[in-house]
Amino acid sequence: MSHSQILIVFLCFLPLAASLQCYACVFPAISPLDCLKFPQECPAGQHCLSSTATGKRGALTISMYEKSCAVSSQCGVSGQKYTSGLYFNYTNECCDTDLCNGAVSTAALSWGRVALCLLPALALLLA
Repeated sequence: MSHSQILIVFLCFLPLAASLQCYACVFPAISPLDCLKFPQECPAGQHCLSSTATGKRGALTISMYEKSCAVSSQCGVSGQKYTSGLYFNYTNECCDTDLCNGAVSTAALSWGRVALCLLPALALLLA
């Protein structure tokens, strides 16, 4: 066998680079526990994203959580967006290992329960 034939055989048995697996939420959620997340394969070069957005109307504070795949320019970004009649301040965080954006902190768990109790009040305020 020639050197070029050996190289071709060697390249045929190299594993293909697997795409990153990240969680994605079906809908944005007001509690990290409400994120109906499912694993998805991200396009090559993308990262796993966890985004938290917080909006205020009077004394009421609402937080929304999203998970998805993201391009590098979305990572480590903070800003403001307008949705559902409120301005939300958001922060995006990215990670680069399979399903790394699925973690929920203990503080988020306790606040998530409070947020679920306030959901009817939110509906009345936004109506």
